[in-house]
Amino acid sequence: MQDTMTRKEELHSIYWDMYKDAHGFRPRHVDTTGWTEEQFAAEFAELEQIIIRENQERLVSEAKAIQRFENQIMQLITIGAKTREQAIIWMHAAEGTGGDDEFLCYTLGLPYRYFK
Repeated sequence: MQDTMTRKEELHSIYWDMYKDAHGFRPRHVDTTGWTEEQFAAEFAELEQIIIRENQERLVSEAKAIQRFENQIMQLITIGAKTREQAIIWMHAAEGTGGDDEFLCYTLGLPYRYFK
């Protein structure tokens, strides 16, 4: 039984994970068996740029979602919610999230664990 991966298996594993980070799904359609280390390195560099760009876009999107959410909370308080907590309960009802804060984060595009 082999306990360690070959260099080629290690590179394939790294590619597999980086591709998912960059594109949101595994590259089942890509055959890397004939790739050289240089080809893997070139792909890693390209995937790294995609990951960086996607992360920056996610941060901008989350910041906008936070602003929208906080504005909605203030509006709900203005129209009758007694507290922030009550306004959040109303948001859960409106979004159909059943009181699950992480599901509310997902539905509104807020950062994971925003309410923690």
